[in-house]
Amino acid sequence: MQVPHSYIEESVHIALTEDIGSGDVTAKLIPEDDFSLATVISREPATICGIDWFEEVFSQLDPQVFIEWDVDDGDTVEAGQQICSLSGSTRALLTGERSALNFLQTLSGTATKAAEYAASIKDTHVKILDTRKTIPGLRLAQKYAVSCGGCHNHRVGLFDAVLIKENHILAAGGITEAITAARFHNPELMIEVEVENLSEFQLALDADVDRIMLDNFDLDLLAQAVKINNNKTELEASGNITLESISAIAATGVDYISTGAITKDIKALDLSMRFS
Repeated sequence: MQVPHSYIEESVHIALTEDIGSGDVTAKLIPEDDFSLATVISREPATICGIDWFEEVFSQLDPQVFIEWDVDDGDTVEAGQQICSLSGSTRALLTGERSALNFLQTLSGTATKAAEYAASIKDTHVKILDTRKTIPGLRLAQKYAVSCGGCHNHRVGLFDAVLIKENHILAAGGITEAITAARFHNPELMIEVEVENLSEFQLALDADVDRIMLDNFDLDLLAQAVKINNNKTELEASGNITLESISAIAATGVDYISTGAITKDIKALDLSMRFS
């Protein structure tokens, strides 16, 4: 997934504004012309992501800060491994340290979680999809991190695909009615329908939608849906997906498995910036 640089610039600007406010009063204790070297170390194994955000923090503070990377986005690191080295204004390095690390550790945490899920079904044809359960304001950033970890992106938001869920069906008066309305308003977009049982599944299948989301189907129902479908349309399993259950779900023959865990159930990577 490609992330526009303007999005990165805006995200970093917001982060620096909320952190610095009227000025970094502590960094002013350091002489303005002081120069420092620093390194960033990972304290645990991880998949790295967020280099562009990290660099943009220091670019906005002081373009003269130089960063040399030992890794790329998507690379794996071990505990104690150096990720990058920095040189430049001590004030800039001190002021940008937390915001830069926040981006790097959060996006690396997302990529690491995605990599765990991707590895769990690496020998199957199934693609793991993210969801809209992302950190507010970091949707594109986390979806990029998901791709760095080896998983795939679902729709970006409410504008680029139609996903008809339970409440849409109730409000529209039924599955068929909701699909008809979707085709009328947005004929160019992919249409996906969430179903909760085989009766709803058959209605969606008969309507020739692009993809059907099988919500909280057990393994037996998933296998039945795959057999009934007979490769007619794409099938996506969703609901309470865990690392322990995902392999068995993939074995049923669905095309996709979507989970919010890879963007919301994450732990930020433990990083340390050391001055020398």
